Amino acid sequence: MLPMKRTSIALDYGGTDPLTLDVEVSALVADCLGPQGATATEATKLVGGAVANPPSGPPLAAHVVPGDRVAIAFAGDVPQMAAVTAAVVAQISAAGVAANDITLLHAPPLEAVAGPATAAALPAALGGPGSVHEFDPAVVADTAYLTADEDARPLHLARTLVDADVVVSIGGWGFDAALGGRSLDGELWPTFARQSCRQDLIRTLAKKGRHALAGWRSNMQEITWQLGVCASLRLVAGRGDSLAAACFGLPETAARQAREQAAAWSPEVRAPAALTICSLASPQRGFAAITRAVAAAARVTQPGGTVCIASTVTAPPGTIFTRWRQGAPLEPLIHEAIGTGDSALIADAVETRLFARALDDRRLVLLSALDESTVEDLEFGFADTPAVVERLARRAESLIVLREADRMFPRLS
Repeated sequence: MLPMKRTSIALDYGGTDPLTLDVEVSALVADCLGPQGATATEATKLVGGAVANPPSGPPLAAHVVPGDRVAIAFAGDVPQMAAVTAAVVAQISAAGVAANDITLLHAPPLEAVAGPATAAALPAALGGPGSVHEFDPAVVADTAYLTADEDARPLHLARTLVDADVVVSIGGWGFDAALGGRSLDGELWPTFARQSCRQDLIRTLAKKGRHALAGWRSNMQEITWQLGVCASLRLVAGRGDSLAAACFGLPETAARQAREQAAAWSPEVRAPAALTICSLASPQRGFAAITRAVAAAARVTQPGGTVCIASTVTAPPGTIFTRWRQGAPLEPLIHEAIGTGDSALIADAVETRLFARALDDRRLVLLSALDESTVEDLEFGFADTPAVVERLARRAESLIVLREADRMFPRLS
């Protein structure tokens, strides 16, 4: 009998101990990883080329004239933000817009679906172009009325954007398997909305789950139209902290191009596996990233199969999530959280609903910085070392590896 062919996969999960999956080639269904991207100077060139020579429509410089008050809006986390800032400001300045007429504004993502923002992504310069001012949705005076939704409820947006002559929208474009596809990240609405508007969306997500997205989409499109946004830069993240693609043009055009460029994050897998092992792009985001990764893995893991997340997550999930895992019925818990009016509990309820739908009857094994008692209280399998994950891989009849799974949206062929 011929010896079975084996292959080794080194999985970077954020820990110091190496994790190497030694598996039979015949058992490995797929090893999925995102696109390789650019960093630093190369990322600046990539963005500069995109805004100067878009495949359709005028370049960024043609959207502004001297004397315009230009607001550059960074919605949530942006890959290679310093490089993106340099390229965009250079184009606007070259068109004759004075430095004191350019405002760079950044808004944090919705923590209920993305987790805390990574502050290290912001350029460190202070004053003038290249410095980014943080928008605080809790400061009512920093917002202004723009329009109303279909139910006549007022929609307030960052005052800087409402008052600008030209708004340049910049945001990441990616997938969120927990929401069934497209991520909410990178959109002006409700990223730049007043706190109450952001909380309304989170509350609706807690009540309705994915069904809340129809209302979000309608408001997002209305806000974009009311602001007259014609200059939209959508960025596709690459592996690690790199930038894989930059797409510029009208909002719908840029989003469509970005989706095409993000195809590597939505790989086609020939069959579901008994075991899917995942790493995270953002282990510091805790269970928000884990929920997205579990949802991605569940799309290609057999019912009753096992999902293993390898990470360095340190923070356990919230009270609502924990009580659900300990046996409390899901729907009463969610209604209880909504009834408190506590934004943290409602965000916890959103995460719990999305996680429950994703995991379903599959088993979850966690390699993380959480202690054994915490993981076992959640009724998850505990991996204290990479060796546990390596043993699972060796024994698996079929295996899929998803690297940076919280960015993934795999599809069965």
